[in-house]
Amino acid sequence: MRHLKLTGFIFFLLPLTESLALPTKPQDVDHFNATQKFIDENTTYLAIIAFSQYVQEASFDEVETLVKVMLDYRDRCWADNTLPECSKTANDAIQDMLCDMEGLPQKHNFSHCCGKAGFPRRLCFFYNKKANVGFLPPFPTLDPEEKCQAYKNNSESFLHLYMYEVARRNPFVFAPVLLAVAAWFEEAATTCCEQQQKATCFQAKAAPITQYLKASSSYQRNVCGALIKFGPKVLNSINVAVFSKKFPKIGFKDLTTLLEDVSSMYEGCCEGDVVHCIRSQSQVVNHICSKQDSISSKIKVCCEKKTLEREACIINANKDDRPEGLSLREAKFTESENVCQERDSDPDKFFAEFIYEYSRRHPDLSTPELLRITKVYMDFLEDCCSRENPAGCYRHVEDKFNETTQRSLAMVQQECKQFQELGKDTLQRHFLVKFTKAAPQLPMEELVSLSKEMVAALTTCCTLSDEFACVDNLADLVLGELCGVNTNRTINPAVDHCCKTDFAFRRHCFEHLKADTTYELPSVSALVSALHTDWCQPRKEDLQNKKHRFLVNLVKWMPGITDEEWLCLFTKFTAAREECSEVQEPESCFSPESSKTGDESQATEKQR
Repeated sequence: MRHLKLTGFIFFLLPLTESLALPTKPQDVDHFNATQKFIDENTTYLAIIAFSQYVQEASFDEVETLVKVMLDYRDRCWADNTLPECSKTANDAIQDMLCDMEGLPQKHNFSHCCGKAGFPRRLCFFYNKKANVGFLPPFPTLDPEEKCQAYKNNSESFLHLYMYEVARRNPFVFAPVLLAVAAWFEEAATTCCEQQQKATCFQAKAAPITQYLKASSSYQRNVCGALIKFGPKVLNSINVAVFSKKFPKIGFKDLTTLLEDVSSMYEGCCEGDVVHCIRSQSQVVNHICSKQDSISSKIKVCCEKKTLEREACIINANKDDRPEGLSLREAKFTESENVCQERDSDPDKFFAEFIYEYSRRHPDLSTPELLRITKVYMDFLEDCCSRENPAGCYRHVEDKFNETTQRSLAMVQQECKQFQELGKDTLQRHFLVKFTKAAPQLPMEELVSLSKEMVAALTTCCTLSDEFACVDNLADLVLGELCGVNTNRTINPAVDHCCKTDFAFRRHCFEHLKADTTYELPSVSALVSALHTDWCQPRKEDLQNKKHRFLVNLVKWMPGITDEEWLCLFTKFTAAREECSEVQEPESCFSPESSKTGDESQATEKQR
């Protein structure tokens, strides 16, 4: 990107850098300085990201004004860093600016956060972020020629606007990801604006950028949700499983040291502290790259790349080969006579080492499945260690592991069977019905999005050799989107229970959910009225959206409807729509008095 060169910005960030431990080794000092230079060069972009993510409703003009305020503040602290205001961290300064801008907190409904201080205020700003961005206007699209003209006229303003629009629609995406997306978009604009077929070029360049942004958003929201709702222990368990599978030859002690940096990274990034996020992620990547020989043989090329590209490269690198001679079982956890004593001496370390050993031996399992097995092991030991002969009890725990994995595997096999047999459209309707039954309180757009994500997961995974891990990982991310990041999200008692009780087993919990009986059902007349509006009035709207809305309304009206019944009614109403579009008074087709489908709907309702 065409970065601002901001010499001296390090003084503005000094309080934060001290909290991250200043380096002492020469190579670490070099890395620290390189990271600081990167932050200096991207200050304006980082400010745009922070302001746009914290207050998504803010206009671009308001964000630009805030950026100018922040740069003025930086200049004052550069001139005299002994000023009391210059002792703030960057994130606290950014939130102060939001609160101090006249009328802004009241206009965009975050004044309640400004009455707080310290961690409570930071948490309030976090909870104020909205994952569902339906309240925002559609993402602005320009004709390729107009886009290129705007880029040529003022590339800096054009890229700032792009960063603003992307950041406020992705409030939980980490700053390094958004900076990478902006850099790739600039590269696309530079290349495509010189091409004759600009539209084709932009489409080809945009696809991988969008895919990277979407995948990063889904994963980061899920992990941040785990941290916020379940605490640092669950976050650490996730990271132990992920890193142990990817880097099976790393030693447990080295992994523990690495995960201290990783945990710090997530704490800052999830909170929305853009500067802390950049610095701590850079520290994690540097840690990995500085110990390649003992961590992985697959990341050499990644570590030679530029700052922004290294992380994405490492994430997408192949898993390292399993060390030779590594058996499928670690006797220490099932055969030793001292399992209970070791557990009791340091439970956190004991179970972290269990996840590490089990994960590096079973890279074919998904991260959620590894967490399930760990939970089974914890519960099993709780029982065994209270018995007279603990060792005779926990020696059989492998049977429980296999039983748990078979349950998870059966779910994936059933989903992939449906994918093969139903086709994408019918499969999406199947999941749309399933999600609507479980969570009828959600808006149609969110229900449709969740069903699309499930179909995309199965489309991606069901033909792969690692089908089980792929489906289970991606399906769990879909449930993460349903559950949301914030603890204050509530849908209905059954869904809330699955979302908040046990992170590892929430997929199993959702699989057994029944239709929500607490939801106040709309009347038959309301459904027919919706049909009049949706199907008979000319609208510039995709017919598929109308079909989705009809199906959602149908399931809300009849939550106990079977697959055969909704499919039959859906088919008949679709056919009726085609027939009614040809008559002079199409509404009459859908009235209960004249509609065969209306009669069948009422008959179905009476059978419930």
